[in-house]
Amino acid sequence: MKKYFLTILFPMFLFSQTILRFSSENMNLELQRIISVNDIVWSLDFLSNDEIIFAMKNGNIATYNLKSKVTKYIKNTPFVVNRGQGGLLDVAVSPNFKNDRTIFFTYVKEYGTQIVTALAKAKYRYNDLYEWKDILVTKSNSGTSRHFGSRITFDEEGHIFFSVGERGVRVNAQDLNNHAGTIIRLNIDGTIPKDNPFINQYEKLPEIYSYGHRNPQGLFYDKYRKTIFSSEHGPRGGDEINVIYKGQNYGWPTISYGKEYWNPLSVGEGTHKEGMMQPIKYYDPSIAPSSLLVYNGNRFPAFKGNIFIGALKLTHLNRIVLDNNFRVVKEERLLNDLNERIRDVVESPDGLIYISTDSGNIYRIVPN
Repeated sequence: MKKYFLTILFPMFLFSQTILRFSSENMNLELQRIISVNDIVWSLDFLSNDEIIFAMKNGNIATYNLKSKVTKYIKNTPFVVNRGQGGLLDVAVSPNFKNDRTIFFTYVKEYGTQIVTALAKAKYRYNDLYEWKDILVTKSNSGTSRHFGSRITFDEEGHIFFSVGERGVRVNAQDLNNHAGTIIRLNIDGTIPKDNPFINQYEKLPEIYSYGHRNPQGLFYDKYRKTIFSSEHGPRGGDEINVIYKGQNYGWPTISYGKEYWNPLSVGEGTHKEGMMQPIKYYDPSIAPSSLLVYNGNRFPAFKGNIFIGALKLTHLNRIVLDNNFRVVKEERLLNDLNERIRDVVESPDGLIYISTDSGNIYRIVPN
């Protein structure tokens, strides 16, 4: 039986309060705080030009109208397991939202005595979710409460992708008979694409698109490059940005640039191995990367095609510039003075950059 709950919180409205002024690429920029709530804002997306939907780790979901400054908490939210790193994770508005009224979610749910990452969808109407349906309850069960992933992205061919962490059990990431440590591809209706790389293969799950990941919390399809980018947490010195290719093995835990937490030894067999993909960038020391965005708007022309990643441990917005061969030619660390763990970063329909933080804040970056 599906369980639902509704918790009412009382947010503080801040009416676009300016927090920081800063500059980048000869642009003067301003960080405005839009709203604060009493939980981690794990993810946000746009229902329309003026309305944000955001998900909180504790399971609450709300909307915020940028014109009226009104927040509404959504009814009939699902029961989620809010434990350790788990809870309500990503929210992603369907590319066909105007017609199908569908919103996708990843969240943590019970699986017997253990917990798993699940992908679900629901329809949205008048501040209410209805027809909630689990699309895929992943085979990623573990007794740990860490490394769930998880981000959602869509390509232009009717596919939905989402990431799943290896759930703190390293060997899972190299085992194609479970979903842990993978990026999954489905058709947007929940069926399995016939050209998925491991379909109809013995002891390999057909939903898997790539594997060998540790804890990928950033995932973005760049429609201009026709490329999927992912960012994932590594151990010490092992965070990565990857270009995701169909059927490829990204190495964890066989290869890694990170070191063990309990001693200075490197993880795995080294940094390279035949048949395993290399990141386009790794971070040493680690920044603890969360959401990833490829900016393609027009409000910040100098940022076009740049990657933005929220940093949790080192509390900044990480900007990466790539050349045409996906080589990193520049890194910049923005919003250091904010001193908040940046959890999500998205582009609004009008080309502004919005971020959310573990302190419960939603901000936007605007030209000053």
